[in-house]
Amino acid sequence: MKYRRVLLKLSGEALMGNQQFGIDHNRLMQYAYDIKAACDQGVELALVVGGGNIFRGVQAAEGGMERTQGDYMGMLATMINSMALQSALESIDVQTRLMSAIKMEQIAESFIRRRAIRHLEKGRVVIFGAGTGNPYFTTDSAASLRAIEINADVILKGTRVDGIYSADPEKDASAVKYDTVTFDEVYSKGLNVMDLTAFTLCKENKLPIIVFDMNAPGNLTKVITGEQVGTLVEF
Repeated sequence: MKYRRVLLKLSGEALMGNQQFGIDHNRLMQYAYDIKAACDQGVELALVVGGGNIFRGVQAAEGGMERTQGDYMGMLATMINSMALQSALESIDVQTRLMSAIKMEQIAESFIRRRAIRHLEKGRVVIFGAGTGNPYFTTDSAASLRAIEINADVILKGTRVDGIYSADPEKDASAVKYDTVTFDEVYSKGLNVMDLTAFTLCKENKLPIIVFDMNAPGNLTKVITGEQVGTLVEF
């Protein structure tokens, strides 16, 4: 196994499957089984999921809503997705702990770094909900921050695309896929990996990123065992 402790970042939109809104049960369970298979390899796994399938604070701000209010609503959307993932994982006997950056005593533990690390050491999947707990930060930033705090070996960004391309492969048929790319090349070529705040946080703390297709069953296990899947962002 190449990685001992990882943070998996999932987009909220990925949970929609082929729907226009909400959570697709089949996609949710596919992710749960893939996470279980990865944990069975002995990896310590933490999870951050976005909320874009339910609510996006940035879009609300564009529509005239106060940005801060919209961002807090987005954090609550991430908690809904986090609870759904927790339920799916526990239905197939994966022990989990849900930790929130905003106090929600009835449904989640408050985030405490040392407690999160202890849960991981005991083999539990730790789900970090509510982003960073602050407006103006994305769930990409939350993923980067939490990965650094728990001393993760790598961030795995599970998307619907099988890596990083020179252009959007869904719009440009001539787009070229990279197997590896450096942080500096991402900056110089203007590649879209994650938002700049999150990406810079990873670069400054020497935390590699792997972007891969999470919708292909088995890919997560391939990544953590060191197979060439997706694109590795390294130094």
